[in-house]
Amino acid sequence: MDIALFSPSSLFAHEDDSSSSSGGEEEKEETQQTYIERYHKFPGMDLLIQEFSFHQLNANLLWPGTFAFAEWLVEHNTWLKGRRIIELGSGTGALAIFLRKTFDVDITTSDFDDEEVEENIAHNCRANGMSLVLPHIRHSWGDKFPTSDPDWDLVIASDILLYVKQYPNLIKTLSYLLKSYKIRDKKTDVQVPWPAFLMSWRRRIGKDDEALFFSGCEDAGFVVEHLGSRVYCISLSKTFSA
Repeated sequence: MDIALFSPSSLFAHEDDSSSSSGGEEEKEETQQTYIERYHKFPGMDLLIQEFSFHQLNANLLWPGTFAFAEWLVEHNTWLKGRRIIELGSGTGALAIFLRKTFDVDITTSDFDDEEVEENIAHNCRANGMSLVLPHIRHSWGDKFPTSDPDWDLVIASDILLYVKQYPNLIKTLSYLLKSYKIRDKKTDVQVPWPAFLMSWRRRIGKDDEALFFSGCEDAGFVVEHLGSRVYCISLSKTFSA
């Protein structure tokens, strides 16, 4: 097991990889499904996170957007108060674990309908001293959601816009979660949209591709607002929320 302090910049600099092992060895390791366990620095704590060296669904590594989003949420923690949260594209579960340990939020993880991903999130919960693992929902975007009465009033995600072909499926899932939500207790002092999708998107792709997601959200009846630091709030338009 490889345990090492982690810097996000290491995700983009692998100049020495070729000297450590041959291409054939790397391919063999991937087919056998190996893991890397290393510490990641979050605001106020280090988390020990097990990551897949490779995973066919790409739910394997933490990306810089996760850390930037964690810092943003610490600075803007009013978004989290009193919310029931579900994270889409949880991957390793690191962001959800951080938020639970820091703010004791009610948070559920979600990712592809894949047993390995779910088990890895549970492993990371236990590795970081959580007596109870976070609730998890297996869901592939666009498929029928396994919960018939969703009651999460805040959906969060970071760096999930990589696959342009998945945008319609992602928007379909967001539409179900936000439009099916029914307010149980009237929030009289809410200063932020309720319900809402809060997303950090730090990875760079073509602007035209990126715009497809936001225009698709608007076509689906959402309002898109850039909050700064490449954090976006997507909420119901007045037509749908009335």
